[in-house]
Order: sequence, then C-alpha cells, then structure tokens
Amino acid sequence: MNRTKEVATLAVLVIGTYILMSSIYTVSEVEQMIITQFGKPVGAPVTTAGLKIKVPFIQEVNPIDKRVLEWDGSPSDMPTKDKLYISVDLFARWRITDPLQYFLRLRDERSAQSRLDDILGSETRNAVAKHELIEIIRTTKDRVPLRDTLLTDAERELDMGSLVPIQKGRKLVEQEIFAAAAEKVQVFGIELLDIRFKRINYNESVRPKIYDRMISERRQIAERFLSEGNGEAARIRGNRVRDLNKIQSEAYREVEEIRGVADAKATEIYASAYNQSPESVAFYEFTRTMQSYKSIISENTTLVLSTDSDLFKFLTGMNPDGDIVPSRRSGGK
Repeated sequence: MNRTKEVATLAVLVIGTYILMSSIYTVSEVEQMIITQFGKPVGAPVTTAGLKIKVPFIQEVNPIDKRVLEWDGSPSDMPTKDKLYISVDLFARWRITDPLQYFLRLRDERSAQSRLDDILGSETRNAVAKHELIEIIRTTKDRVPLRDTLLTDAERELDMGSLVPIQKGRKLVEQEIFAAAAEKVQVFGIELLDIRFKRINYNESVRPKIYDRMISERRQIAERFLSEGNGEAARIRGNRVRDLNKIQSEAYREVEEIRGVADAKATEIYASAYNQSPESVAFYEFTRTMQSYKSIISENTTLVLSTDSDLFKFLTGMNPDGDIVPSRRSGGK
C-alpha cells in the first residue's frame, strides 16, 4: 500500500513539473514573443525580457527578432533612362516594429526576406529606369568631377572626357527608393532603416562597348601626342639639316677664302721669284721640277718626253757645244 502511494506521489510530481516547465518560457533582450493558441495569436506581443507564463500544451511561443536585420539583394540587371543595361547590387537594413502584424502577414524571417526582395527590387528598377546612368553613378550634383589635364583647349570645348551635369545624384536616387519602399513594407510591421547601392556595374553585354569607347578616347589622345611628337621631331631634324648646311656653307666659304689668300700669296711668290736674277729663276725652276719628279716618277715609271720638254732638260746634260747628252738617271730613254 505504501509502495503504491509513493509511486502515485512521484507520478504527480513528475506531471506537475512537466506542466510547470511547459507553462514557463524565457524572453531574451533581443527577442519579442507572439503567443498563439491553436495557431492563432492571443494577447499582446511580449516585448520585455524575463521569465513568462503561458497556458501549457495549448499555447505556443513564437520568437521574433528585435535587432536590426540585414537584407542583401542579389545583383540584378536593369536598364537606365539612357538605355544602358547595368547590374545593380543593393543592400538594406530593417527591423520589426509591429511583431503581431509581422506574424500575421509574414510569419518568419525567410518570408520577410522574400517580400523585401520583391519590393526593393521593384522600386530599384523604377528608380533606375527614371534616371540616366550618370545620375546613379555620381554621388551628388554639387560634386565637381576632375578633368583630364592632358586635354587641349579644343578637346575641352568638345567636352571630350567631361561629365554631363546632373540634377540629383546617387544619394537622392537612394532616398527615392527608400521613401517608396518604406511605405510598402510598413504594412508588414517592418521599418526600413536604410538602403544603399553596394555595387553598380555595366551589364556583360554592353561592357565591351563601354571599354572600347574608353580605349578609343585614350587612343585619340595618344595619337594626338604621337602627331605632336612627330611634328617636333621633324622640326628638330629640319633645324639640324639647316644648321649643318649653314656650317658646311660657312666652312666652304672659309676654305675658299683661305685658298684664295694662299693662291694670291703663291702668285706673289712666283712673281717675285721671276723678277729676281736669272740664277734665282733657274734655281727655283730646278727645285720645282725636282719636286714634280718625286711625284710622277717611281721605281718602275717609264716616261716618253720630247727633247724640248721642260722636264726633259733636267734629265739630260748639256755639253760645252750645246749638244744634249743623256744623263745616267734617264737610262737613255
């Protein structure tokens, strides 16, 4: 009998403990709870941290995050107003401000992320389609873009390498997306805190064309530098040829002047030599002829001269009677 009472008491304690544990739950500082009974919410959301009590077995606790949550969308291709397809990657921050409405409309975070994909993606497409690419790329309309210092004044007048003026800028475009999306997500008990463009890039189909355009502009500037360099090189070569011709002309003039002075001096010497005594003239004629022999006669030279030649008379001797006698050097030739 006592054994049966002990077993019954133990069973009651176990059942009571189980019921007590089923009726107690804990709410952390980063959570808020929705209590459901047979799948339907009952009472107000529990937003304070601590130990709480619910009806065991028939009521369930559904935790909902109170922290700031992250939404990171996938890159999506969309056209701009100027018909350029770009890939836009967006991110946002949000939190649950009305847990009951959130639970009734979405139930869990996965559904919320899916709904944010639809809303933010749609509003981003609408905003991008209403603005040109430069409005989305540039930060604000007050920002002054840098100009290429290599451009000439004529190229600057053609707006080569310059950016067109903008009316809004990326910051205001983000605010437009935020304002439109925040109103739509509010019905789900969600507060949209912020959105930002994480990355904007050209679509794969148009990226080669954009790169070709950039290369073309750079190549045009490079060709201008090349043509200017060739022109400068031609000018330098022309100056070199001109200076060389000038130097050669001046050198030729100086040579001719020196040669003229030398000829004049030689003529003067010749004249003074001829005006002296016959012996001096003969000696001068003899020395000049000897110098010419050295230039025209070598070891195997054969000369054919007439007897009245000026060269011949020094190759022969004259006897006292005035007859010509061959010298030993002439060899009788």
